[in-house]
Amino acid sequence: MQGGIRTMKLYNRKQNDPAPLGQADPYMIKAGDGRYYIYATGPSGPQLYSSDTLLEGWEYEGGCLDMTGQKNCWAPCVIEIDGKYYMYYSSMDADDEDEHGQTMRVAVSDSPGGEFRLVKNLLPPFSIDPHAVITPSGMYFFYCVNEYEAERVGTVVMCDKMTDPFTLEGNPVCVIRPTLDEEIYQRDRFKEGQHWHTIEGAFYFCVGNTHYLMYSGACHQNPTYFIGYSVAHGSPDADLRTLDWKKYPDDTTYAPLLSKNDFVEGMGHNSVIFDNGKCYIVYHGRDKEGRASREETAEDTRSARIDEMKIDGDVLSVVPTR
Repeated sequence: MQGGIRTMKLYNRKQNDPAPLGQADPYMIKAGDGRYYIYATGPSGPQLYSSDTLLEGWEYEGGCLDMTGQKNCWAPCVIEIDGKYYMYYSSMDADDEDEHGQTMRVAVSDSPGGEFRLVKNLLPPFSIDPHAVITPSGMYFFYCVNEYEAERVGTVVMCDKMTDPFTLEGNPVCVIRPTLDEEIYQRDRFKEGQHWHTIEGAFYFCVGNTHYLMYSGACHQNPTYFIGYSVAHGSPDADLRTLDWKKYPDDTTYAPLLSKNDFVEGMGHNSVIFDNGKCYIVYHGRDKEGRASREETAEDTRSARIDEMKIDGDVLSVVPTR
């Protein structure tokens, strides 16, 4: 077994457990009540898990968003502002049959445990994978859209500033786009000879004057799904849209921070949390063992995992454990 944190899977299923098999797109926060929460994509809406400690004792709390009039909710992101909790996520209208009908929305709760209720649609379809952050220069919103006119067509990461938790400024810029064959989601998608690429699941954080923007690449259903990151340098109060973002180590080199190993595959869609002087990466992955049996069921087995992440200038490093 490789080195790293003793417990990698955060939630251990119990006999007759009502929780879904997986916890895809896990977004972790430490809330104002001192407890830790994970919000994950689930079959019937965002699923909530909570614990008094970071690495152990995680319990399934159930759904946490009123899904009235909605379906297929993806990648919830929760931020606390002045004692209220804002959940950003994408979902489809309940009667929508378009697979690209994902619409960016915001819901609010007085408690980190919900129930969150929809307040407003933020962006039209297709818009997914939000990350809302507050920096010294204001509130920013990362999200993903499809780009059809490009050298490498596919899903890209955008950034816009927010004037308040419900309003985008309306001046977005693309901060990460595909540059590698390893980021191909599907070959010949939509038309022959046009390979669709995917960069998604952005997560931003800053240490000193170094800004990091993490992302996932390729197809989330495939073993080759991976986590990479971009770096920019500038004052902590810089406008995040104006930074010179560069993939690490460069745009033409495939050097994933996390990718399949002997035990886990399909690693992706992470969040980051700083706790007791250490930095941790929280992400989903599938056990490599048992892949054949999983392919016979439609149930999502991407489970939430955690590892310590080291930061050394521009270089991030993680040693995944089983």
